[in-house]
Amino acid sequence: MKLTSHPYTLELKHTFTIATNSRTTTPDVLVEFEHDGIVGYGEASMPPYLGETQESVLAFHRKIDWSRFSDPFCLQEILPAIDAIAPGNTAAKAAVDIALHDWMGRKLGAPWYRIWGLNPAKTPVTSFTIGLDTPEVVRAKTREAEPYRILKVKLGRGQETDRMMINTIREVTDKPITVDANQGWTNLEEALRMIEWLAERGIVFIEQPLPKTRLDETAWLRERSPLPLIADESLQRIGDVAGLRGAFDGINIKLMKCTGLREAHAMIQVARALGMKVMLGCMTETSCAISAAVQLSPLVDWADLDGAVLIRNDCFRGATIVDGKLTLPDRPGIGVEKIK
Repeated sequence: MKLTSHPYTLELKHTFTIATNSRTTTPDVLVEFEHDGIVGYGEASMPPYLGETQESVLAFHRKIDWSRFSDPFCLQEILPAIDAIAPGNTAAKAAVDIALHDWMGRKLGAPWYRIWGLNPAKTPVTSFTIGLDTPEVVRAKTREAEPYRILKVKLGRGQETDRMMINTIREVTDKPITVDANQGWTNLEEALRMIEWLAERGIVFIEQPLPKTRLDETAWLRERSPLPLIADESLQRIGDVAGLRGAFDGINIKLMKCTGLREAHAMIQVARALGMKVMLGCMTETSCAISAAVQLSPLVDWADLDGAVLIRNDCFRGATIVDGKLTLPDRPGIGVEKIK
């Protein structure tokens, strides 16, 4: 068994601005897991708030002692052992998880949606993300998103800017919109008034309206909100799910935060048992990590898996978006082919 990792920089098509920062690139690490002449692909994408770097991912991967494991099919043994090497490092762990799943599917000759018994026809539509920007750029991005049936809008820079974003988009389209405040609303009463205003303008739900530690206040807001509230920054891993019931109506699962497909699949089961809605999200990623997440998508209510279409240097071919709907390729593993 051999794992090879190398740095890669994702180049964004547009400057990406959220409530807390802006950037034009995302650091990434691509990995290959090789055994028995078969290669599985994985990826670690690291936006600033994850706290990981290309160097930390490479250092974590060097700590894995593959001689401890005799059979790469034993994911329930291998992945917890890798998780226990050090706390955190969730993107580094996700890259290994994705590569092992890809290898196993290729070895079996089956895509993961089939291994899980899922119907590929039940993949959801995905939203297209529009970051905070000037009215002119927001209008251009909205027109660029014409093939998509639902939009995701980043808010949280103040009520004047937030209202401008929604009003500008509504000048161009009446498509459903989901809102991600990225913890940017700090005044509880103002947050409620903003949600009430948004509810009159075709908004589907609100992601992370308040800072992640303010769960009691989020529960207060949820009781009064006319729109569902979805946890993003408040949710990292499976141990967080149960504690969010009551504060949120649903959760947004991201492979880079939860260590990959194994834990994401388990998180979906826990959320369903608790009566919560489920969304699959992403970072800016290549089609490698996106295609891995799409394998799970028939299980969820909503998807925000547009990360690969937001970059200009995707080096994989995998899941596609057809008329706004996620479409799974009939290829084994996570369904990707390396193209450069």
